[in-house]
Order: sequence, then C-alpha cells, then structure tokens
Amino acid sequence: MKTIIRYLRQEIKLSQQDLAESVGVTRQTINALENGRYNPSLLLAYKITRILNEATYGEDKDSYLSIEDIFKFSDDDFKN
Repeated sequence: MKTIIRYLRQEIKLSQQDLAESVGVTRQTINALENGRYNPSLLLAYKITRILNEATYGEDKDSYLSIEDIFKFSDDDFKN
C-alpha cells in the first residue's frame, strides 16, 4: 500500500513522533506506514486521516481528503 502521509505531514511540519502520539502508536509505526511496510487497521487509518485533514484544512471540511485519498491500495494488496 502506498500513502501520502509523509507528504501531508511534511507540508504541515508535523514530525513522525507528533503524529504517532496524536493517533496512539509509535513513531516506528508511522515510519512503516510511510514506507509501505505496514497496513493500518481501519481505525488507525481513520485517526490519521482525521488528524492530517484537521491540521491541513482546519474547518474547511469541503477540502478534506478521504481515507482512500491518503491510503492508496493496489490490486497486489489484496492477493494472498
């Protein structure tokens, strides 16, 4: 799975550690997500999406990105 977490996080000048603390995981988990080595639970993906949207767009909810915008699945992600 590919994500745009790193891009969004760097745009708002948020460290991996700060994002990790905001969503209740370790910095290593954020790093693994950014490098495509870990697939998040739906709850974690939702929390990350919410934090990044609020920090990026504030109250402009019309501009918010969806989970699918931030977490990009490929067909290979669904193969056993």
